[in-house]
Amino acid sequence: MRRLCFALDLIDDAALIAEYEARHAPGAVWPAVTAHLRALGFEAMEIWRTGNRMTMIAEVAEDYPRAVPEPPENAEWEALMWRFQQPLPHAAEGEKWVAMQCIFRLEDQ
Repeated sequence: MRRLCFALDLIDDAALIAEYEARHAPGAVWPAVTAHLRALGFEAMEIWRTGNRMTMIAEVAEDYPRAVPEPPENAEWEALMWRFQQPLPHAAEGEKWVAMQCIFRLEDQ
């Protein structure tokens, strides 16, 4: 299993951040979206937040990303999430979650 990390910013508005967190509470994410994530090869995923900066930590299967059809709900969910999110300054056009590079591992020291 591999671990991947990504970063993304939220719009810096307390009400929007609270709503974003509510939409990610246990059982709140649409089942088709979570099923698609699992089908792609996500084994585990966490999103952490400080201020308006978020970090996603994901453990993925060795064959991630798998070629699976995207359910229509996924595009609808992503469009809804753009209401709360803003790209990082260095993100490519249309890029949401930007992959992070691991630069330190305690186990390597």
